[in-house]
Amino acid sequence: MMNSCDALLHINRPARYIGGEAGSIHKDPSQVELRFALAFPDTYEIGMSHLGSAILYRALNAQSWIGAERSYCPWPDMAAEMRDQGIPLLSLESQTPLGEFDLIGFSLQYELCYTNVLTMLKLTGIPLRRDQRNDSHPLIVVGGPCAYNPEPLADFIDLALIGDGEEAIIELCQAVRDSRHAEENRQQCYDRLKQIDGIYLPHLFEFHYDDEGHIQERKALDAQIKKVTRRFITDLDSAIYPDKPVIPFMHTVHDRVAVEIARGCTRGCRFCQAGYIYRPVRERKAETIAKLIDNALKHSGYDEVSLLSLSSGDYTAIEPLLKHLMARYAEERVAVSLPSLRVGSLTDELIEEVRKVRKTGFTLAPEAGTDRLRDVINKGIKADDLLDTARTIYTLGWRLIKLYFMMGLPTETRDDLDAIVELARQVKRCAKGTEGGGDVNVAVSTFVPKAHTPFQWEAQLSIAETVERQHYLRDALQRKKLRLKWHEAELSYLEGVFARGDRRLGAVLEKAVELGSCFDGWRDHFEFSRWQQAFADCGIDSDFYLRARNEAEILPWDHIDCGIEKTFFLAERRNALAEHYTPDCRTGPCSGCGVCDFDQLRMRYAKAQPQFPTPPTKPTQGDERYKVRLCLHKTDQARFVSHLEFMTVIQRALRRINAPVRFSQGFHPHPRLSFPDALPTGVESISEVVDIELFQPIDTKQFGQQLAAELPSGFAVTSVETVHWRMPSPGSCIVASDYRVPLDETVRQRVHEQIDPFLDADHVIVQRNKGNKVVGMDIRGDVEALRLEQNALIMTLRKGSPVAIAAHLLGLSDHEVRSLRICKTAVTLVVPESFED
Repeated sequence: MMNSCDALLHINRPARYIGGEAGSIHKDPSQVELRFALAFPDTYEIGMSHLGSAILYRALNAQSWIGAERSYCPWPDMAAEMRDQGIPLLSLESQTPLGEFDLIGFSLQYELCYTNVLTMLKLTGIPLRRDQRNDSHPLIVVGGPCAYNPEPLADFIDLALIGDGEEAIIELCQAVRDSRHAEENRQQCYDRLKQIDGIYLPHLFEFHYDDEGHIQERKALDAQIKKVTRRFITDLDSAIYPDKPVIPFMHTVHDRVAVEIARGCTRGCRFCQAGYIYRPVRERKAETIAKLIDNALKHSGYDEVSLLSLSSGDYTAIEPLLKHLMARYAEERVAVSLPSLRVGSLTDELIEEVRKVRKTGFTLAPEAGTDRLRDVINKGIKADDLLDTARTIYTLGWRLIKLYFMMGLPTETRDDLDAIVELARQVKRCAKGTEGGGDVNVAVSTFVPKAHTPFQWEAQLSIAETVERQHYLRDALQRKKLRLKWHEAELSYLEGVFARGDRRLGAVLEKAVELGSCFDGWRDHFEFSRWQQAFADCGIDSDFYLRARNEAEILPWDHIDCGIEKTFFLAERRNALAEHYTPDCRTGPCSGCGVCDFDQLRMRYAKAQPQFPTPPTKPTQGDERYKVRLCLHKTDQARFVSHLEFMTVIQRALRRINAPVRFSQGFHPHPRLSFPDALPTGVESISEVVDIELFQPIDTKQFGQQLAAELPSGFAVTSVETVHWRMPSPGSCIVASDYRVPLDETVRQRVHEQIDPFLDADHVIVQRNKGNKVVGMDIRGDVEALRLEQNALIMTLRKGSPVAIAAHLLGLSDHEVRSLRICKTAVTLVVPESFED
């Protein structure tokens, strides 16, 4: 097996795979009893933005006897390198092959990630199917919203965790630990696991189908287990929460402190699975939220906070909480965002608060074009509500409103589609008379019926029907000078197949992966032809899964109890077809869904008027100016951190130590830091120079110690000195840099012969790839001196990349040179003559 570092030299975004981030938890494997790999079946930047994974990472590692580590689905370029070099899928914290863990847990957020799950299992070397694995293999666990119908993955997993995972996952680990202590086999371990509420073991159920493919019988092989009941956290306020987040090197999808302010929703939108499976509403106290945010900002260095829930505007104390946070962090330039706002919860006061921090478009989701269809789906808003909100938004200065709709909803007619166009036109007209006017963007997705909703029996549009309606809307909106975005028909089709699929789809998944399917949720990597072949090869009619279901038939997920009775869903379906609205039980009567026991399991709301502590007094930026110059190391795994990522590492570390960094003026202030020219990714340095402008003087020794303690592995502070605040930037002061290129005896003589001719030449032209073409580049002018020193070539460069020059002198490719671990060892700093102290 080759070192995985060799693979990182040949791929894009190697920082995805190196680990060592600030806030990550590293435990000695020999000091824990159980090792749990949290495997997210998508890219690092998406997985690191998933709050549920962060919660479980903290919950598991809070137990001294559990070591939890992370792993993400490698991008195709990295996966190819791993296969070519025989590198298994590794954890980030200890670079341990996932096959050596006791459990591997996948979070299922989206049906089109299922091929990623199988791809990751293949990269571990673990047999895909449960019946092919033995006692030496890890237990494969899944959780998340898609686990409420885990049947398409049933043949590949050992168990599914249904519901809230914070407590259940610890009970799961305890059962596995006890089984190991008792030296039990896998079947005996299963016997322990089936006693835990919320744990579903697929092998304990058997399905039989009739000639048409309907489920004829679902047989429980254990007489004591007829259904698997979802797990609930009764009190969200006391649940474990990550207030010391792991801080990625690279920018992620949600690059901010994220705090879940509430779990669950009472609105009862009939298409929304999350609105049912996360009931009842449980709100965190506003005071608890404020404390979590304060701690997370201190330990992260982020400059934005996001308040998360299914409907943030419904949170009882949203206005006082938002006002407190705005006032608390105004001087620290921390923005606050509410990513989930619905029209029915938007007051003028709330929109005014949002206006202070949100500078881009405002998103509203009417879902349907007519009031009639919104009654069918129980959206609970009228067109007049939407238009009034739009007028307020435009009046307060927004220039763009994004409208989200669905098509293919039950009972939809052509009139409903026409109403989407008309409603979008009316929203745009609301901007008339406002300064600068306004615009509207329209996005339309295809309705996908989901398990455990009143619409789980409904039909889904075919691909042809979806495309026809998309083109109809596009043309109608174009005539109104409005733009339309849509979700690809084939992607929605496949999502629908697996959202209501059964175990027979396991063979299709396996075949699709064999044909090369992975990252199907990424349009650039999705090839529908592979899926068509997989369905054909397995003899499966995929259209069968998009059909309307009979209310009396057995559904693949009926044995999974989400806490809501099937009779309630049937009643809500009939209310939908009758166009009857079911009131929100937050403000109206109990809807009778059956989730609450009205004792421990009940709706829990925050106080409407919370009491926040007085925020500490912070020093403010004045007119005084100071500057310090850092010298840093960037070595080992840190050499795979790009220049932009390096800048982010320093900025966030400075925020964590509360450094008095001066910010620029203007609409988008930024910290006044100056960095040297970018190092090529993969090149080390023991002489990186960074200048920091301050508004207060500091103790340089203490400052250096504090900063060093906050830097991730591979970064080190070697010196801090005060310089005049008008000192030019490192880029202006560095006139030459020394690079050390390690050599072995086979190339040393060749390099020795190359040095004099190279230095004697006026020009040295090399061919370089620039995008899709090859261009000539003169590298002679960048070189000031070359010399051999023991087993290394020392290159003194005025500017430019050391990789191209070393590749020419050594007669190697760029990839081969990058594997030599070139290191920048020194810089020559000269103060420009124009500078006056």
